[in-house]
Amino acid sequence: MAYFGVDSTLPSSSPDAASTQPGAVVRGPHPSAPIPVQGPSIGSNVRVALGESGSHIFPLILGAAEFGWNVDLESSHAILDTYAELGGNTVHTADSYSSGRSEHIIGQWLQSRGLRDDIVLAVRVGGHADNPGLGPVNLVRAVEASLTRLRTDRIDVLYLDATTDRSSSLEDTLATAEWLVETGKVRALGAIGYSAAQLVEARIFASAGYPRITVLDVPFNVLRRHEFDADLRLVAGAQGMAVTPSHALEHGFLAGRQRSKIRGALSVRGAQLAANLNRRGSRTLRALDAVGAELGVPDAAVAVAWLLSQKLVTGPIVNAYAPQHVEELVQGVGVRLSRSQLADIGRASE
Repeated sequence: MAYFGVDSTLPSSSPDAASTQPGAVVRGPHPSAPIPVQGPSIGSNVRVALGESGSHIFPLILGAAEFGWNVDLESSHAILDTYAELGGNTVHTADSYSSGRSEHIIGQWLQSRGLRDDIVLAVRVGGHADNPGLGPVNLVRAVEASLTRLRTDRIDVLYLDATTDRSSSLEDTLATAEWLVETGKVRALGAIGYSAAQLVEARIFASAGYPRITVLDVPFNVLRRHEFDADLRLVAGAQGMAVTPSHALEHGFLAGRQRSKIRGALSVRGAQLAANLNRRGSRTLRALDAVGAELGVPDAAVAVAWLLSQKLVTGPIVNAYAPQHVEELVQGVGVRLSRSQLADIGRASE
């Protein structure tokens, strides 16, 4: 099983602890006892370049879409702690998540743990009701508001969300982003919702001095391959972009916990899960089950490993509801799927 360990402390039943008790018989550890992992986790040594952004990340990005919505502050901090302990160093949020509460929660965690310099902070803007879209005025206000909520002076990767604004000029958006980069408020640009033609246009503007878009977010997983189409792949590859797929587990469906339809009224998340409870979804889960059983990892880890096996993918963005989910997900970073396993998953998901 591929697993990234965390620091361990000496148990009270160890020989050292027993030796402090008068008359105690000191026995060595049983040969089959687990070997405690001391020092930094293995995952802290796993880093890949995030395209040309200048950052190096753990190839699994922790998404914070559930923070402040389905996950409260204390549980969110526990999730973040587990992710950092396992070697993770990149957190993704958006100004629209829970109307900014997600950013508040992350900001409190960064400040209380003193980890700001160790974390690559990625923020998507454009969807907050107070500063909607990517127009110059709202873009600056959105970034300033995010910085305040996050209790930081900079955003490492600013994702421009074109799905929220189809009317603002790309040149105006990039000109505003240039000011944000020059002032040190933003270090690198990412994008979501832009077409291949717009990304080509953005590169033309970059040749004139505007900042380059170096990271691309595309909703992409084994069940949702159509959105990362050939044109986007061609442009992303030609421009050397790092691809960070969102919806890596298809709203949690690919974790395999929900396999039957729920009776009665459905929540938003329930409706999203129910959309995949069909023959194709069931076939895909069975394929993930088979590969997971062969490798000794959960379905979620297999889904992550599938994404990391795809060309151009640097690190998927995955949301978590509990610390144990993070422990499952990071196992996917250490898994390498064979060609036959990839073929089996591909056939099942067709």
